[in-house]
Amino acid sequence: MRHLLQRHPVPIRTRFAHSLVLTYALPPRRLAPLVPPGLALDTYTDPAGTEHGFVAAAVVDTRALRPAGLPARFGRDFILTGYRVFTRFPTPGGRTMRGLRILRSDTDSRLMTVGGNLLTRYHYRHARIGTRVVGDTLEFKVLSGDGHADLHVRADLGGAPAALPPGSPFADARAARRFAGPLPYTFEYEPQTRSVIVVKATRTAWQPVPVSVEVPRLTFFDHGPLAGSRPVLANAFHVADLDYGWESGSRRTLEGAAR
Repeated sequence: MRHLLQRHPVPIRTRFAHSLVLTYALPPRRLAPLVPPGLALDTYTDPAGTEHGFVAAAVVDTRALRPAGLPARFGRDFILTGYRVFTRFPTPGGRTMRGLRILRSDTDSRLMTVGGNLLTRYHYRHARIGTRVVGDTLEFKVLSGDGHADLHVRADLGGAPAALPPGSPFADARAARRFAGPLPYTFEYEPQTRSVIVVKATRTAWQPVPVSVEVPRLTFFDHGPLAGSRPVLANAFHVADLDYGWESGSRRTLEGAAR
C-alpha cells in the first residue's frame, strides 16, 4: 500500500537561500496529456488571442530542510530542481485552486531521493548540482543521471527588475507575476483511489523579482512527451532568504470535495 505513504504525510519547513523559477510557454495541446483527471490547465491568452499553457523549471537552494516542529539544527541542506505544469483545481463551492502538477524532480542528495519518493509523488532522481554566486550573478549547473533534465542557468541579480524576455506572451509584468511560481498548491493524482492529493505551501515575505537569465543548456524539453516542442521563455523570477514550508497532504475527490 505504498500510495498511502505517498500522500505527503509529513509537514516540512525550510529556508530558501535562493529560488530561481523559469516559466516556459507551450501550446496547451502539448501539455493537456500531462494533466490527470480532476485538474485543468492554467492558461493565459495573449493580446493577439493565442492561448498558452506553462511549465515551470525551478531550482531551489534549501537550508535546514526538516519535518515541521524540529529545530533548524536538525535540518539538512539540499538543492532541489523541479519541472511543473501550471494547473487549476475547481472545488464544489465555486473556488478554484491554482497550483502545480509535478512532472519531475531532481536533487543533489541520495537521502532526499529515497525519502522524497517514499513520502511523496514528486518523482525525485539523483543529480549532480552545483551553485555559486559571483558578484551579481547566480549560477546553477545540473547534471541529471539520465541526461534528461540537465540545466545550466545564470541569473543577473543586480540592478532594477528585468523586463520580460523577448517573445514572452505576457502583456506586462503584472500578467507574468501570476505565473511566477511556485503557486500556493501542488497537486498529484492518486489512481488507486481516483483522488487528488493537495499539498499547501506556507511562505513569508514572498516578493519575487523579475530577473534576466541566460540558459546555455536545458534538456528537459528534448525528451519524453514534450520532445520536439518549442517552449518560449515567458518569465524568470528570483527570491532569496525566506522561510518556506509544505503542509501535510489532503485527499480530495476529482470534483474537489474533501475526503
